[in-house]
Amino acid sequence: MEEELEIIYQDQYLVAVNKPAGLLVHRTNIDRHETRFALQLLRNQLGRWVYPLHRLDKPTSGLLLFALDPETVRLLSEQFRDHQIKKSYLAVVRGWPDDAGIIDYPLVDGPIKAAYRQQNNSAEARPALSRYLTWGRVELPIATGRYATSRYALVEAFPTTGRRHQLRRHFKHIFHPIIGDTTYGDGRHNALFRAQFACHRLLLHARCLDFIHPVGKQNLRLSAPLPDDFTPLLEQLDLSLEEG
Repeated sequence: MEEELEIIYQDQYLVAVNKPAGLLVHRTNIDRHETRFALQLLRNQLGRWVYPLHRLDKPTSGLLLFALDPETVRLLSEQFRDHQIKKSYLAVVRGWPDDAGIIDYPLVDGPIKAAYRQQNNSAEARPALSRYLTWGRVELPIATGRYATSRYALVEAFPTTGRRHQLRRHFKHIFHPIIGDTTYGDGRHNALFRAQFACHRLLLHARCLDFIHPVGKQNLRLSAPLPDDFTPLLEQLDLSLEEG
């Protein structure tokens, strides 16, 4: 039986799934060897054409929204363009960030390698804004580098804009890279999580989408539960999200 995606919400216009980490949304030249895509899996699962409305990085898990017809694509694309759709993510980061913060740091779009090399703002950079809340902190008695202990935090992040790898690059910018990020993260701490917790994934999960239904006009708040390889890790670290 072909793999099926966990469906979070579905009506005659929209379907939302909980994308597992390691799955591409659609075919891309960046990862030409891949043969599994959320787009194709969902098409096969539903037996109809579906249209992705936004992106999630391959290593990011969580809520992924599709339209079921071109008119819904148009209507919801306008909401994404005008930043009317509220998104929230959960992440485990290195260090102890402030209780709350705003990261206002323009980013260069384009190929990943070019974006990674771009360390300073320039005329090519586009506005990028993220907010975050810190829900919990932990200090492990494990040395990394010159420090005798290692500090980590659970954060909820709210990107206002949608630049490539925005949250991953923003948390790197404030010196709190996301654990498991092999492009923008800290290799020593990634190695610690692999050795201590058998964690081989990016600890970033797209948790919620809040928006107005493009046809029914009701407010929708969709949530994707944490995957099985994320929740036990938070329990081991004694980190939890306080619902409010």
